[in-house]
Amino acid sequence: MGESVPILTNSDSVVQEKLFPSSDELIENGLRRFGWSEIVQCILVSGAMYFDAQQSFIAIYTDDYPTWHCTDHTTCTSYSDICKLPKSSWAWDGPSSKTIISQFGLQCASSFITGLPQSSFFIGCLVGSFLLATLADTSLGRKNLLVLSSLSMSLSSVIIVFSTNVWIYSGFKFLIGFCRSSIGTCVLVLVTEKVSTEWRFTVGIVEYFCFTLGYMVLPAIAYLNRNSSWKSLYLWTSIPAICYSVIAYLFVTESPRWLLMQGREQEAMAMLEGVSSVENGSNLTGRLLKVPAKQKSSFFQLYSSIAELFERRWALKRMLAIMVLGLGIGMVYFSMPLAVRNLGFDIYLAVVFNAFMEIPSCVATYFLENYRRKPSILAFSVASGICCILCVVVGSGLQVAKVGLALVAFFCNVTAYNVFLIYIIELFPTSVRNTTTSLIRQATVFGNIFSPFFISAGRNNDVFSYGVLGVVIIMTSCLTLVCLPETKGVALCDTMDQQEKKDNMSA
Repeated sequence: MGESVPILTNSDSVVQEKLFPSSDELIENGLRRFGWSEIVQCILVSGAMYFDAQQSFIAIYTDDYPTWHCTDHTTCTSYSDICKLPKSSWAWDGPSSKTIISQFGLQCASSFITGLPQSSFFIGCLVGSFLLATLADTSLGRKNLLVLSSLSMSLSSVIIVFSTNVWIYSGFKFLIGFCRSSIGTCVLVLVTEKVSTEWRFTVGIVEYFCFTLGYMVLPAIAYLNRNSSWKSLYLWTSIPAICYSVIAYLFVTESPRWLLMQGREQEAMAMLEGVSSVENGSNLTGRLLKVPAKQKSSFFQLYSSIAELFERRWALKRMLAIMVLGLGIGMVYFSMPLAVRNLGFDIYLAVVFNAFMEIPSCVATYFLENYRRKPSILAFSVASGICCILCVVVGSGLQVAKVGLALVAFFCNVTAYNVFLIYIIELFPTSVRNTTTSLIRQATVFGNIFSPFFISAGRNNDVFSYGVLGVVIIMTSCLTLVCLPETKGVALCDTMDQQEKKDNMSA
């Protein structure tokens, strides 16, 4: 028991091939039960998405253009260009610190300046995903990186209230994006690795629901603080997140699959036996210890999981295709909530309606569990793109129709995005799963770096917002899904060799 695991030579390859399938079956059997303790773990882990959603969409209110009124009606009318009026002839509705636009005097700034803070946020997400992604697969693990990301994001959201201009504010937005970049990935990977194949979609729905709940509560918090400074909104969303981080550190457990890959068999065995039936428990102890651990001297290095992807042509090809698909789906998913400011509709109700679309989307995702992944993603992505383009065609003349089309487009996109997140988990093995999921999320973030500028320009022309979003999601989904395999009902693999062997057998 105390001896190190010997390195398997070429002559042992037959034995190795026999060991991996049996260990995989044992893990699946050990995780098959889904009782109250598993439900609590799922909710605890997914709770991070509640706060992640609020930081992702908080700019809808903090970076909005507030309304204004004339104070001198001899030189000012409601149709006047605010940039051509003397400051003494008009005033903001509410406090001048209501948003960063009013506090920093950005009402006449270019779309580049007004879109810079949210663009900086997405750049931070991109950089953070690249630098932090493999830490969950290697040294830190899923749980520790989740807690660290959640806590650092919350603290950064507290510090941002000390910003004195748009440049400092954008710098803090970059830091918030950097810190929260791994939250979604860690939550998705951790909850799916804690359960067997039959429960994978169910726990994914819990994650989506927590994200939706955070999104739905945000307009309520913003409405209660509508006569306060934008700083209040950051404090009301970040302080509870700090409390959550402490609770998660104390009570969330690590992924048993990751523990096995690190050679920490005793910890993994204790978790698996805790959810295994009594009659299987005696077999599980001895057989799990035979799972070969990754060799720390060669493989188990900080960024070794990225190198594994480049060593396999099939993995690299699959990675590039799914990243392009993620760029289109993710760009629409994060851009449409920000684009509600261009609908000419009440901003609080618009966000509430958008958030409510996530609920039927979660229901639709649940029923899509038994359907093939690729056709589901394609159908909802194309439908979302068509509705986005129709928003441009309808224009502002039929506002009710435009709002309805925007909501349908968002519903279809959210459903495609939900299935997409489960799909990327099923495409790659445990040894690189967190890394690949993070890299794919980088692609979804990359498109959003430019979307704030499009949305800002879309205040005057919908072609730059809804038109661009519709074309992008249709093109990326139609061009890339043909290159990817179907994964419905496929058990998760632990190593690249297992994944390659399983793909070859199903080809």
